[in-house]
Amino acid sequence: MFKTLLFKLLPWLCLIAIIVVTVSPIRWRPPDPLPVSVDRAMAFALLAFLFGLVYPRRLLWLAIVLILGAGAIEMLQYLSPTRHPQLRDALVKAAGAVIGLVAVAILQRLQRSKKIAETE
Repeated sequence: MFKTLLFKLLPWLCLIAIIVVTVSPIRWRPPDPLPVSVDRAMAFALLAFLFGLVYPRRLLWLAIVLILGAGAIEMLQYLSPTRHPQLRDALVKAAGAVIGLVAVAILQRLQRSKKIAETE
């Protein structure tokens, strides 16, 4: 029960962390050796992957919500005077989300192929 609840909470906690880091003043941003675009894409890829694992039958719906959400989260930066929303950043985040969901879709396909092979 606890593992299932934690598993379902993980993507939501990841989403909260991304929103906090996105909206908080730039000086609060955690240090990271990666280029900022890679960091953004990886964060959204992880977010999408986690959501895809929790809601595996909703990948198309998740794609729509996460792509729109990438833009919405970027727009939240208007709330912070030290942050400046950029369309390019939203597109990088959206691309990361697509990559994460594609990874889930590939994983699902591999699992189906394995089940089919086992039954033959």
